[in-house]
Amino acid sequence: MIEVTRVTKTFKVARRSAGLKEALKSFVHRQYQEVRALNDISFTIGDGEMVGYIGPNGAGKSSTIKILSGILTPDGGNCLVNGKVPWKERVEHVKDIGVVFGQRSQLWWDVPILDSYELIRDIYRVKEAEYRKNLSELTELLDLGEILRTPARQLSLGQRMRCEIGASLLHSPKILFLDEPTIGLDAVSKIAVRNFILERNRQHGTTVILTTHDMQDIEALTKRILLIGKGKILLDGNLEEVKGTFSKVKQLTVQYSGAVPKMAEGMRLSVKEQEVREQSLSGQGILTIQVDTDVLKVSEAISYLSSQTEITDISVAGASLDDVVVGLYKQYEI
Repeated sequence: MIEVTRVTKTFKVARRSAGLKEALKSFVHRQYQEVRALNDISFTIGDGEMVGYIGPNGAGKSSTIKILSGILTPDGGNCLVNGKVPWKERVEHVKDIGVVFGQRSQLWWDVPILDSYELIRDIYRVKEAEYRKNLSELTELLDLGEILRTPARQLSLGQRMRCEIGASLLHSPKILFLDEPTIGLDAVSKIAVRNFILERNRQHGTTVILTTHDMQDIEALTKRILLIGKGKILLDGNLEEVKGTFSKVKQLTVQYSGAVPKMAEGMRLSVKEQEVREQSLSGQGILTIQVDTDVLKVSEAISYLSSQTEITDISVAGASLDDVVVGLYKQYEI
């Protein structure tokens, strides 16, 4: 169980203008600006839940994860993770958590992965039998057999990320914090990582908090999302219900031959103006159009487009999760 109650965190950031003169002035009188990373946030996550923690860059996602993992101490408020205060009982707390930062590594760069794993085992004081059992399971599920004896620096990004996830789970943590775990991965590696996380949750009931900008990760792994912006929790809800609030927007993909169709009220192009001009010169192309069904029915939109140009193919889809998140950002002005 994770309970966060009215947590705040402020950072002091040095600021100066560009130029040598300003740089010299900063040696004598450095100016600082306070940045409120977290502003009175509260939420609860139950055992075994998988939650997507989303928001724009600088919203406070990583600061929250660092507080939950005991790396940072908040300025105010309280936080309990499995009954422990992370920054006060850190030694005992870290036994229950695994953390993966997509842009930081916990593996030693020049030694084989197995050596890093052995050292991690010693750090967490994992019993030999438990370590061998976990290593065997993780090797199979993450397909690590061919790379365990390879130094981290010689691995591809996808291979290294699979090893990072394995390293975070060697000590059988109850909670897994994933901060951009699939950043930079190819499609095959992303699917492999997602499937492993789902299987881990199903088999062991591992609680997962996922922060990412990849909405496909969110859609594949979580049923609940927390939206943070400007240091505040703006939304806490069921993913399908949130998507349902944006279901009035339908996406039409139209393949046409002839003049570029004009947009009616309730219709909006999802392409740049330059692309529309290029298609108008060629006399054919494909347009993606957002239709607000509160203003215009899909059948009416198709009929209108047919009167504007010759349609050779058309498909209709609901709003993607990316569209939903963009809509949320606009709604909450973040």
